[in-house]
Amino acid sequence: MSDLPRKAVTRTAKLAALPLGFAGRATWGLGKRIGGKSAEIVTRELQQRTADQLFKVLGELKGGAMKFGQALSVFESALPEEIAGPYRAALTKLQDAAPPMPTRTVHAVLTERLGEEWRELFLNFEDKPAAAASIGQVHRAVWHDGREVAVKVQYPGAGEALLSDLTQLSRFAKLLGPLIPGMDIKPLITELRDRVSEELDYGLEAEAQRAHAAEFAGDPDVLVPEVVHQSDQVLVTEWIDGVPLAEVITGGTEEQRDRAGQLLARFLFSGPARTGLLHADPHPGNFRLIPGDEGDGESEGWRLGVLDFGTVDRLPGGLPRTVGDCLRMTLEGDAETVYALLREENFVKDEMELDPDAVLEYLLPIIEPAEVEEFTFTRSWMRAQAARIADIRSPAHQLGKQLNLPPSYLLIHRVTLSTIGVLCQLNATVRLRDELDSWLPGFLPDEEEWEDEADTVEGLEAEGEVDAVGAVEAVGGAGWAGSGNSAGSAGTADSGGAVASGGAAGPGGEGTPDDVPLVK
Repeated sequence: MSDLPRKAVTRTAKLAALPLGFAGRATWGLGKRIGGKSAEIVTRELQQRTADQLFKVLGELKGGAMKFGQALSVFESALPEEIAGPYRAALTKLQDAAPPMPTRTVHAVLTERLGEEWRELFLNFEDKPAAAASIGQVHRAVWHDGREVAVKVQYPGAGEALLSDLTQLSRFAKLLGPLIPGMDIKPLITELRDRVSEELDYGLEAEAQRAHAAEFAGDPDVLVPEVVHQSDQVLVTEWIDGVPLAEVITGGTEEQRDRAGQLLARFLFSGPARTGLLHADPHPGNFRLIPGDEGDGESEGWRLGVLDFGTVDRLPGGLPRTVGDCLRMTLEGDAETVYALLREENFVKDEMELDPDAVLEYLLPIIEPAEVEEFTFTRSWMRAQAARIADIRSPAHQLGKQLNLPPSYLLIHRVTLSTIGVLCQLNATVRLRDELDSWLPGFLPDEEEWEDEADTVEGLEAEGEVDAVGAVEAVGGAGWAGSGNSAGSAGTADSGGAVASGGAAGPGGEGTPDDVPLVK
């Protein structure tokens, strides 16, 4: 490949050929069937050929095409296994690699943005890229002060390519729908378009990365590389080594996969609480698993390296409190309060009248990970959730179509659902309750509420009306029980531990109601 294809007509032609190719392969498959091949074999061959063509084109074009492919790749867990197999390898290729930009183009950008003497800024600069992504590629280098650095160089014409690709992809989004059962692809493409300007602005990216690097400096669990230098189209950050998350998914030990999953969940929920920013591009190519200082390989010493802050959601108060409140009340089985919260936040529109108990029944399977101390995320669990919502005959599908996703929750929803997809790819066993207890506003009752309920317990005991255990139940002790060590250990409400210290990050786990793209 000589350069990033920039002409709209060239890119449009390549993308427009995709649906024609799908139709052509269907005809080819029919011919094979007539020729005597079994339906199963023909279907498998069709899926493999379709995957190869789709992701080859997306990878070659980079830009919005590859950005869409990366966003799509994290939902691979939701695919039925007979479809997922042929796609998995092709999807993985998009997560951490793409055809490189020519060296002459890289040098031209560096000269334009860093000056004619740009080489003097580096003790060493490797022309061969270490990684390539949707709008730029990364080169390994040594800064003039001796630090190893990653130099991200933006493709010339990346903005035009992003907009052109996503516009074209939206035109045949319905043809791509079957890739992820039950998911409307078009809103995903629209949301990606809305983020184009931020993604291209390396100044905004540097600002977000600096905020994270400062907050997580010295953190035992998360490592964010420092920003070394930034200009238009060029971003220089500290280099971090480690095992790419895509490799952990395909070949990591059980301990590594569990550790990576725990840290990924921790970063998802702690990031907004600590920085007021939500890292909004959680595909495996943006994470590394980094050994501890001793290099002994012990999983508990490994940290999560986080890269690429080009897309963030600004949440000054952290994740919305409604998310935690709704999740807690759902686990407590308080259908009326959950329904009121959903209506207040416009998840249920004013003109809609739904059965609160039906809404609760719809939500509970999705937040199953909240009901246990730890939960193993699997592709089969993810597929079951997707199939339940995608089946047009199911009550879940019909109810889901009546729910609304407010714009302010769109990115939160996509990020959380994407993270869950990665957890399922990792097959990780994760203690989500620990993270939600610590970081999700509203998931545990306010301290004042705890004190009021405790006073109620004492008052009831003093009057001899009920013992402490009964009082907990009388005032909704599942929430008051805190970590579950109080009432839970007394055997009053096993749901107490699950509710008070629990949480879910199943599809829509960022606030339970937000699984609408799976159904619309």
